[in-house]
Amino acid sequence: MTSLDTDVVIIGAGPVGLTTANLLGVRGQRAIVLEARDKLIDYPRGVGLDDESIRTLRTAGLWEQIEQYTVPHHVVRFVNGTGQVLATNDPQTQEFGFPRKHGFIQPLVDTELASGLERFTGTELRFNHRVIAIADRGDHVAVTAERTGPEGEPLGPVTVTGRYAVGCEGGGSFTRKWMGVPFEGKSPATRWLVIDVADDPIGVPNVYLGADPRRPYVSIGLPHGIRRWEFMLHDDEPSELVDDPEFKRSLLERFVPNPSALHIINQRTFTHHGRVASTFRKGNVFLAGDAAHLMPVWLGQGWNSGIRDATNLSWKLSAVLAGDASDDLLDTYTSERHKHVTDMIDINMAVGSVMKMGRFGARIRDVAANALNVVPPWKAYFTELRFKPMPRYSTGVVVDQATMSPGRAGVDLKVSRLAPFIDSAGSASPVGLQFVQPRVNTAESTNVLLDEVTGDWWTLATWGTNPAAYLSPADLQLLARHRVKLVSFMPETQRPWAEKRFADSPAAVTVVGDTTGALKRWFDIRACGLIILRPDHFVAAAALTQQTSQALAAVVAAGSLAPVEQGASA
Repeated sequence: MTSLDTDVVIIGAGPVGLTTANLLGVRGQRAIVLEARDKLIDYPRGVGLDDESIRTLRTAGLWEQIEQYTVPHHVVRFVNGTGQVLATNDPQTQEFGFPRKHGFIQPLVDTELASGLERFTGTELRFNHRVIAIADRGDHVAVTAERTGPEGEPLGPVTVTGRYAVGCEGGGSFTRKWMGVPFEGKSPATRWLVIDVADDPIGVPNVYLGADPRRPYVSIGLPHGIRRWEFMLHDDEPSELVDDPEFKRSLLERFVPNPSALHIINQRTFTHHGRVASTFRKGNVFLAGDAAHLMPVWLGQGWNSGIRDATNLSWKLSAVLAGDASDDLLDTYTSERHKHVTDMIDINMAVGSVMKMGRFGARIRDVAANALNVVPPWKAYFTELRFKPMPRYSTGVVVDQATMSPGRAGVDLKVSRLAPFIDSAGSASPVGLQFVQPRVNTAESTNVLLDEVTGDWWTLATWGTNPAAYLSPADLQLLARHRVKLVSFMPETQRPWAEKRFADSPAAVTVVGDTTGALKRWFDIRACGLIILRPDHFVAAAALTQQTSQALAAVVAAGSLAPVEQGASA
């Protein structure tokens, strides 16, 4: 094959493209990012950052730089037209190592993502490169872009070649149009006016979703003293009102004493969309982020859904590029991400419908909300964000827990011989779910997050036992081939014993001390003593410890992972 300019050509320097490039870089792959603009977008867009996304940013080695632009525990209050709180979203769980919701300033975060690329000699960010053609040549992709100079002068086209290409250039994606795939869903005609103000004139730190039948609105406290308002425009109000000072004053005077004195730093109109591409792959070309799906802003999931795409796709591209898996692994990107994105769009559209109810519907909604607030399970449903669909992969790089068949995650443990001893919280298989991340101890580190121990690649872990106990010599070769880390979770009281006992193990074992009880609880309510974690920290397989070889073989099949070469030694 001819020499290529890079491994992956990424089209679009938004957060998804930049995150994908960083995740490829930390795993040793090259990327060239092509951006049509002459700089990153400098106005605020996304404002909500999830704990899942933070876990990805930490994998990319950028969380320490980005954290300063965030506010943790971003509480959301759903209020009616009189200001009465109908529901409060204030999740306190930190099962993935961080508070569930953060407010953030996207332009500053995007800048850190772009700066992160400077760490990698094989990665470039090229501005003023507008993609005009894509050619999939079977063994590689050629992407042609029109270049412009600093004054907008044309510099002629350039073609960049890579093994794969990923379109991350937003809702108007050239890549998606080139793929010719349907962009299914709908775009409500409702338009919204966004106003961002410096030196927050209110000062409260959180979010209010105003379900006011007269004019729904959103008020958001952001880091660095920024306040965002979003106001729904009525059908007879033109979008040009964004430039009318008197109209903006009339909107804001309900919330602040002197709207004319506000320091407005951004204003624009936008329309909510709920659309998803029918597939995220065509040959060697992929879609991610807004190029693949658009969703309303109500739950702050547009930015986070794009980061989930980058998380899922990047490790699979890295595995194939490194020769660790066949190209078939990349087909699981669509099968794993499409359903969750669709579910997230549906719930966002539903929240939008509740926000925009007229006077009669709003009265019924308010009565129902007040009734539900006196029922603890229903109140917790909103307070703890339980209505938000968590990613769960039922097909793809997952293994049926009951049958050990690859490519499908089982959710019913009735066939398990341990089922009679498992409480209701563990009645569903953990396969396909993201694994928890408590703080732990090891021989080298104290009170660290679990990902710092397991790393960003494959992990085979057991509770209370040596994970190598049931591994054959062939299994050990396979583990070495795919750089699978062996980990034993132990009560902290048992860690010194295990470190001595496992010192002569046929493969190196990292003993993790469970200092909080979170890991013990996780295994205690599930019918498994062994798990295999994917590079994105999702559970690929769960089994009894005696089924280690069987589980490993099933994951290898589900992930289209490369076998051990003949004659290789452990």
